[in-house]
Amino acid sequence: MYCQNCWKEIDDKAVICVNCGVPTKNFSHQSNIVPPNSFDWLTTLLLCIFFGAFGVHSFYTRKYGVGIFQLLTLGGCGIWATVDLIMIIIGSFKDGNGNPLFRK
Repeated sequence: MYCQNCWKEIDDKAVICVNCGVPTKNFSHQSNIVPPNSFDWLTTLLLCIFFGAFGVHSFYTRKYGVGIFQLLTLGGCGIWATVDLIMIIIGSFKDGNGNPLFRK
């Protein structure tokens, strides 16, 4: 089996990719395994709601360049922060490495 994120070959029974840490199709949200270097969905959502205009959620997810621009423009006058908020809610927001947020 190959990882859907980094395309490295992994074991057929693997729950997460040992190369990039992205969950495989064998991953169950009921398990207690948290992928390494993953960022919590709820924490990111709350940071965006309360401090989105300052880009705190971008700094938390290691998107430093975006965070600096959001800080300097106050979240694009709120528009950029609102777009990020919607992306977090629907699950399409990615961290600085391009990995999805992890829901505990």
